[in-house]
Amino acid sequence: MENVSVIGGGLAGVEAAWQLANKGFKVNLYEMRPKKKTPAHKTDFLAELVCSNTLGGIEETTPRGLLKKEMETLGSLVIEAAKNTSVPAGGALAVDREKFAQYITKKIENHPNITVVRQEITSIPENGITIVATGPLTSDRFSSYLTDFLGEESLSFYDAIAPIIYADTVDYSKCFWASRYGKGGNDYLNCPMTEEEYSRFYKALINAEKVPLKEFEKEAYFEGCMPIEEMARRGKETLLFGPLKPVGLIDPKTGKRPFAVVQLRKENSEGTLLNMVGFQTKLTYPEQKRVFRLIPGLENVEFARYGSIHRNTFINSPKLLLPTLQLKKNPTVFFAGQITGVEGYPESAATGIIAGINAAKLMKGEEIKPPPETTMIGGLLKYICEADPDQFQPMNANFGLLPAVKIKGKRNRRKFQAERALKELEKWKENYLG
Repeated sequence: MENVSVIGGGLAGVEAAWQLANKGFKVNLYEMRPKKKTPAHKTDFLAELVCSNTLGGIEETTPRGLLKKEMETLGSLVIEAAKNTSVPAGGALAVDREKFAQYITKKIENHPNITVVRQEITSIPENGITIVATGPLTSDRFSSYLTDFLGEESLSFYDAIAPIIYADTVDYSKCFWASRYGKGGNDYLNCPMTEEEYSRFYKALINAEKVPLKEFEKEAYFEGCMPIEEMARRGKETLLFGPLKPVGLIDPKTGKRPFAVVQLRKENSEGTLLNMVGFQTKLTYPEQKRVFRLIPGLENVEFARYGSIHRNTFINSPKLLLPTLQLKKNPTVFFAGQITGVEGYPESAATGIIAGINAAKLMKGEEIKPPPETTMIGGLLKYICEADPDQFQPMNANFGLLPAVKIKGKRNRRKFQAERALKELEKWKENYLG
């Protein structure tokens, strides 16, 4: 029996390899790092997180909370790793970035059915089953190959990374620890702003120098990861309804709600690093230092990592893929992860799980069935495979992907949808996976 080839060692790739290996199939997992670097990765570990260190909400009545529960039901390695390397983040599942990647790398490299091959793949193998999970940072050579192989131009957008600062350089006398509405404990460091302080910060932000784009690059950002300076250009109050919204927070020094609030989250379990929540940016490094030091409490901070910007690539999945993640023109080829047009860590990993499960079914010569559309995973697959191909854009998990229900009250509707999703996924798992 030939080995299954999984191209890409990110979240989707490791999930696909894990599913296949645990079902007894031999897998060659190809990862081009460290022989070939990317603009965003810093280590050689598999499943390195390059943007935020959070996988989103925990509660099942939140979109990503439900998605993660579904993933856990299907034996997700990513969720297992996240729970074992988590750091406090209120109602979200956040991880120690390095420990998380180390955990997954060790699991994958020690699995007897997985061979990790450190080399760049520039074409899909002609024989056997292949899962393409090269992610948003697909190499130029492989991207060029895919354009010819698929007969479709790949799409691209720009994904901005938030800065990380050293916690011991913060002036804590000007900040306070709390979560909005007291949910999840005091997991966020809040830097309150007066109206005057916000105005000064806003003016500096929109006038700051940005990293210049190359001639062939166009400005196109996914709404879920919009650079903060681009968001600010939409209007002075935009940030007050976005990452700097003060609702649900009371400054203990004044007993009042601040005009604006910048939140920071622990980046590692030791709490020595803090992530500037929602501050994805493409400002130049000197400008990041100048502008972000206008935030109260951050006047003298030192940056462990500046924000940056890199190209993301995804295919036109509605034209190219079946709901099983198989390529229409060649069903022995699967695609998984952000390259399919899902956006976000759990979403990417979830498609890897399904690609691995379905590849195993194909290896056995058995019928392949996607998860029910009433599940968050099924809803995502339905979207990326059935959206308007002329207007196709990346998508996060959200309850709008699930069939509507006529139940009064948002919380009641979501509770019903979540319970139904988990119940039907269990039934699918029992009937489909045995």
